[in-house]
Amino acid sequence: MANNTGHRLGLGQGTALFVGAVLGPGVLALPHLAAAAAGPSSIIAWAALLALSVPVALTFAALGARHPDAGGVATFAARAFGPRPAMIAGFCFYAVVPVGVLAGAMIGADYTASAAGLGRPGAIAVTCALLLAAFATNYSGLRLSGRIQLTLVALLTALLLITVLTTIPHLNTANFTPFAPHGGLGVVHAAGVLFFAFAGWEAASHLSGDFADPRRLLPRATVLTLAIVGVLYLGLAVTVTGVLGGRAASSPVPLALLLEDGIGSATARPVTAGAALVLSFVAMNTYIAGGARLGSALSRDGALPDALRTPRRSLALLAVVTSALTTIVLAADLGLDPLMRTTAACLATVTVIGMAAATRLLTGRPRTLARAGTLFTAAVLLSCGAYLAVPACLTLIVLALTHKTTPPANTPPTRAWALSSHR
Repeated sequence: MANNTGHRLGLGQGTALFVGAVLGPGVLALPHLAAAAAGPSSIIAWAALLALSVPVALTFAALGARHPDAGGVATFAARAFGPRPAMIAGFCFYAVVPVGVLAGAMIGADYTASAAGLGRPGAIAVTCALLLAAFATNYSGLRLSGRIQLTLVALLTALLLITVLTTIPHLNTANFTPFAPHGGLGVVHAAGVLFFAFAGWEAASHLSGDFADPRRLLPRATVLTLAIVGVLYLGLAVTVTGVLGGRAASSPVPLALLLEDGIGSATARPVTAGAALVLSFVAMNTYIAGGARLGSALSRDGALPDALRTPRRSLALLAVVTSALTTIVLAADLGLDPLMRTTAACLATVTVIGMAAATRLLTGRPRTLARAGTLFTAAVLLSCGAYLAVPACLTLIVLALTHKTTPPANTPPTRAWALSSHR
C-alpha cells in the first residue's frame, strides 16, 4: 500500500499501513478453511504461524531500516544474489495476481450472497461484478487515497475486535473436542493455507523510505503490528472454534455467523456483507495495480515480451488470464481452498527469497533472525504440498528465459514492486 499522504510516516500511520498490509479480506474466509483442514487444532496452526512469523517481520524491518528503498524484495534479491532471483520473485507475484484477485472477489461475493439470500447464481454474479469493477477502475487510472484506505483498515480492525469481544461469552468448551480429528497432518494442511493471512510483512521494506526515521520508527511499527495482528487472529481463531463448533468447517462465512450470535442477524448480515465487499474491492484494486506495473517492469527487464512494456498492456494480460481462470473455477465449482493455497505457495516463495537475501545483507542479530525466518518460510513452503508445483514451474520458466542471456545486474523489477500490497 503506497503512502499517498504527502508527508513522512510517523509511528501511528506507519503502524496502520502495516496492519493494512497483513490484514485483508482473506481473514474473513481463512478461519473456515483452516477449521475444515484441522478442526479445533487449527488454533495450533494459527498460533505457530504467528510465533514463527516474528523473525520474518523483524527481519524485513531490519532490511528496511538499513536499506530504505521502495523496491522491497526484488531490490534485496538483486543486491544479494543478482537479477535472476529478483525475476523469480517478480514472476511468482505477477503470475499469482489473477488467482489472488479471484479469491478476493469470491470472498466478497460469498458474504454478500449469504446476507441477501442470493444463492450460488447471485454469488457468481457478484464475483464477476467485483472483478469487472476492479479492472475497470485500474484501466481508468482511478486510485483510492491513502486516507480512505487507512479508514477502511481501521474499520476492518474494529469489526474483528467487536466480533471477538461480543462472542466470547458464547464460547462452549465442548466445541473443542475432538481437538484434532484429522491428526497432525491436518494442522500442517491448515498452516499451508493460513500463510495467506501472514504474508505482507515485506510491506515494511516497501514503505521504509517513507518513514521520517526508518531506523527508529520502522521496528517499533513492526512490533505494534505484530501485537495487533496477534490479538485479532488468535481471538478470531478461538471464537470461531469455541462458538461455531462444526459450523466453522461447513460455512464459508464464519464472521457473519459469529456476529449473528453476538449482535443479532438483522445487524450482522448487512454489516459483514458491506465490509466484505469494500475490503475485497480495496485488496483487489491494490493487487491489480501492483501486478500491472510489475508486469511492465518485467517486460522492461526482458523477462516478459516487449508488448507488455506499458502498464495498461500488462493490465490487459492480467484481465484476460483472470477471465479465463474465473470461467474455469466457477464452472468446475473449485471453491476458495485451491486459490488460497496457490496464492500462499507463491507468496511464501517470495518471502523465502527475501529472507535468504537478508542473510547476505544483514549482520549480527538481524542475520540470526533472517536465518530463522528463512527456515520458517521454507517449512511453510513444504506444508503447501502439491501447490509447490506452481512456484517451481515459474522458477523453471525464469531460468529458461535467462539461460542464454544474462540480464543486466542493475535492472531488477524493483520500482513497480513498491506499488504492490499482498493483502
